[in-house]
Amino acid sequence: MPVWLEELKKEYVSPDGQAVPVIDVPFFRLEDGEQVALVGGSGTGKTTLLHLIAGILVPDRGRICFGREPEPAAPIPAVAAGDGPVLAYRSPAPGTPGIIDITSLSEAQRDQFRGRYIGYIFQTHHLLPGFTAQENVLLGMSFTGRRTDPQWAKYLLREVGLAERLNYKPGKLSVGQQQRVAVARALANRPKLVLADEPTGALDPKTAQQVLDLIRRLCKEVGASLLLVSHDPKIVEQLPRAVALSELNRASTATNAAVAV
Repeated sequence: MPVWLEELKKEYVSPDGQAVPVIDVPFFRLEDGEQVALVGGSGTGKTTLLHLIAGILVPDRGRICFGREPEPAAPIPAVAAGDGPVLAYRSPAPGTPGIIDITSLSEAQRDQFRGRYIGYIFQTHHLLPGFTAQENVLLGMSFTGRRTDPQWAKYLLREVGLAERLNYKPGKLSVGQQQRVAVARALANRPKLVLADEPTGALDPKTAQQVLDLIRRLCKEVGASLLLVSHDPKIVEQLPRAVALSELNRASTATNAAVAV
């Protein structure tokens, strides 16, 4: 399921009452099944942007659309000399069948949409300590209104190398194993989009590579698009397309650094 953003803007209010622009993205598009690295350091608005796409936050202005791709318009000249043509896109009008603009949904509707169609992998796992690995994955299925699928949960945990630790609670797992459970949980509902916010940032290089490989492989298996935020060149270079958030986001990075993102 493609997703695209149009004139997306978000501001926060600083302690002195000033409006601080955090996100100002004129246009961004992620193809159905595409895997993209979003390169962004501290203060570029990366987490805020992912939270907007996931419907956790609501933008001040703009659209976040899921569904049929925008129709390509005529090519327009590239800005940089020597580049090929850059395509502009004519987006479908609001209310077009097959298009969902999540900015028009209520909070409850966004929660339901996210549960069914979006998997989110955080830098830290956010597992519930009182639940086993399998229970944490099953819990991820409970927010959609559908029946849980224990066999699928076991399959995912087996695929991430935890077949022998289904009944282990997070405290009995290594940091890398905890993140593997988080990957399985994000894929529990066979999402159409996976958002990964520095998912390997707290891992050693070997474990980070294993987790990245798992994320990419499982996304392909369930047919999900992947938008992965990272500042690690070794991670970024492995994805087919990389986008610098500092170039995508018109909001000043200097201004962004004034707020926690």
